[in-house]
Amino acid sequence: MRKNPAGPADSDSHSDSQTHSPKGEKGGSSHGHSHGFSAAGKHRWRLAVAFSITASFFVVELIVGLISGSLALLSDAGHMAADVVALGAALVATSIATRPDRSGRRTYGSYRAEVFASGLAVLLMLGVSVYIAIEAIARIGEKVEVGSGAMMLVGALGLLVNLIAIVLLSAGSKESLNLKGAYLEVMADTLGSVGVIVAGVLVQSTGQSWWDTVIALAIAVFVAVRAIILGRQVLAVLGQHAPEGIQPEAVVEQLRTVDGVEQVHDLHLWALTSGMNVATAHLVTSKDADPTQVLAGARQVMLDKFEIDHATLQVEPTGSGHCGEINW
Repeated sequence: MRKNPAGPADSDSHSDSQTHSPKGEKGGSSHGHSHGFSAAGKHRWRLAVAFSITASFFVVELIVGLISGSLALLSDAGHMAADVVALGAALVATSIATRPDRSGRRTYGSYRAEVFASGLAVLLMLGVSVYIAIEAIARIGEKVEVGSGAMMLVGALGLLVNLIAIVLLSAGSKESLNLKGAYLEVMADTLGSVGVIVAGVLVQSTGQSWWDTVIALAIAVFVAVRAIILGRQVLAVLGQHAPEGIQPEAVVEQLRTVDGVEQVHDLHLWALTSGMNVATAHLVTSKDADPTQVLAGARQVMLDKFEIDHATLQVEPTGSGHCGEINW
């Protein structure tokens, strides 16, 4: 069975199955999957506009940060660079995920493009936070002139840009996890813009430039923490861990409640990409169980209880002896 990569997995509900008769003959039939355009694709223009304004302002903030000597501005510019990567990755992933597979070898399509793009964003965010932290520590004890007026002005403009991006992405974030990730990234950067404004106010009101360094360190720590959290999610997907929020033991227990199922083994759960969970399992049934009804019941359990609509289920009548122990 080959999955058609022409669209998203969540546009329809389906289950793939194999059945084995008592004589070991394979029953059932394979089928293709046809999907409509993704929710992220529908809102692609929102991503494009948000990407354009964010990328443009990143250049402005970086230049002003270098001229003014504000480490808080530079740290926020680094954070905004991560936004640019996240939004750009969402755009590229939307395009790649819907690209037809002409090789015939990408049986899962190219949906993991966004996972690799997220990994790149993690490396960028960690690099930015480490650089800012090193610069901030190097400034300790030094008297540095910081342009507080430029900080507040650019910080306010950055806040405006982020708010526009939030409005653009909010609708799509309710329908697509891809857009939701970009939306949360921009939301977090909004806090960075607020931090720049606060740093500018403190420097101007107290005359102490070290406030700029303190705020910069706070932003660097904030970015690093978010990068680590995102990095763990990326590694969990690439490591094919069970999707977050789904316990394998719970899946086994629920499948065993299906009429005719005596045993469940060789259960595998993983996420192809965010919001696209996949499962395979072998169901051992009583001899008088109807394989068709067992498959229908198991499919409904996977969909209703765990929101997994792509499950490959193999039915084995008890005593058939066609499935030995697998050593991996």
